[in-house]
Amino acid sequence: MIGILLITHGSFGEALVQNACHVLNKRPVHVNQLGVSAQDDPLDLLPLALQMLKLVDNGDGVLVLTDIFGASPANLAIKLLKPGRVEGLTGVNLPMLLRALTYRDKGMEILLQRARDGGREGVFNMLEH
Repeated sequence: MIGILLITHGSFGEALVQNACHVLNKRPVHVNQLGVSAQDDPLDLLPLALQMLKLVDNGDGVLVLTDIFGASPANLAIKLLKPGRVEGLTGVNLPMLLRALTYRDKGMEILLQRARDGGREGVFNMLEH
């Protein structure tokens, strides 16, 4: 099972994990989050991020989810990526996280596609549906 590490601004990642727990009625295994505050230097957080990455990696790899590309959390996440082993997506939202949790036993390539699509498909005009 592919592990999931969220690296986000403040408590956003923890809120996503808590909401996923509510939807799934359980806390998923091999999921963790790291919140980056305004005063944090991403380079100072790198050792902690690496440690958290190891905690969620059971040998099948890790998907790192972050909120805004180019911001401090994403800049930290980029330092963790290793193609095929540790992959990353930005723009994390609850539909993306739920999709990632659902497909993480299908391999990294499928997980990346399904999680990305889940994030996109979770955004629509409600009056048009």
